Amino acid sequence: MSKLSKPPTFKPFKLALIQLGNIGADKSANLKHAHEMVMKAASAKPDLIVLPECFNSPYGHVHFPVYAEKVGFTPGEPYDVERTESESVKMLSSTWLIGGSIPERDPKSDNVYNTCTVYNPQGELVAHHRKVHLFDIDIPGKIKFKESETLTGGSTLNFFDTEFARIGLGICYDIRFPELAMISARQGCHVLIYPGAFNMTTGPMHWELLQRARANDNQVFFSMCSPARDLTAGYHAWGHSLVADPLGKVLCEAKEDEEILYTDIDPNVFHEARTGIPVTTQRRFDVYPDVSK
Repeated sequence: MSKLSKPPTFKPFKLALIQLGNIGADKSANLKHAHEMVMKAASAKPDLIVLPECFNSPYGHVHFPVYAEKVGFTPGEPYDVERTESESVKMLSSTWLIGGSIPERDPKSDNVYNTCTVYNPQGELVAHHRKVHLFDIDIPGKIKFKESETLTGGSTLNFFDTEFARIGLGICYDIRFPELAMISARQGCHVLIYPGAFNMTTGPMHWELLQRARANDNQVFFSMCSPARDLTAGYHAWGHSLVADPLGKVLCEAKEDEEILYTDIDPNVFHEARTGIPVTTQRRFDVYPDVSK
């Protein structure tokens, strides 16, 4: 877990979500296209850019070990981007950037993780989050998927501080476990961002619902960034990257194709929500425990 300290002052900032398309079997082509889209998004001068889950490889548990890269990041220790073995890490550096997620192979254990990496404007890797909850589901007649066949779940909760906000991290299926978002919010996060790739079954059911619920319950801004939908791929992403505000209102939403979504994040909405409906000061920890302790 990231070291807990006083959060930075929440300031207005511009968020850019890249709903990336054309993710195929050629990793170098995927990285080239992702870099082009990051540069395109950066031309509008956002303060933070976000890529989707598994932006460098096809999505699927059979693909994860094949595309896995050794990142070798240790929280709290300096990280040399130039010396890393990871092609994806070398590509990800410009502004504040949440680099979606990539399959990561731990150099010590050889375990494979679904990992989100974060970079500051100096191109330094400053945080990462390994997907805690693995996507093992079976909805008869609709979808069966088992990430645990090739992935290992992470064991830490993570956030990072910028000059404008404290931002909590999760990946896709993590959103279905409200404790993670709850703990992040109580540790001072103003915004929660989860790169994700819901499918054509779970997307229509719960994609928007879960984001608005996590935003409203915790009175934070919440956003998920999805890959674009590709019906020729083995996994069909729902798309619809969006941002919800602390009152559960959808501020913006993409459709299904490749798109860059820009949103202005206004701290006044955050403060007004918490003042008008003060659940953050009305919790009864004498009746139920605080899961963040």
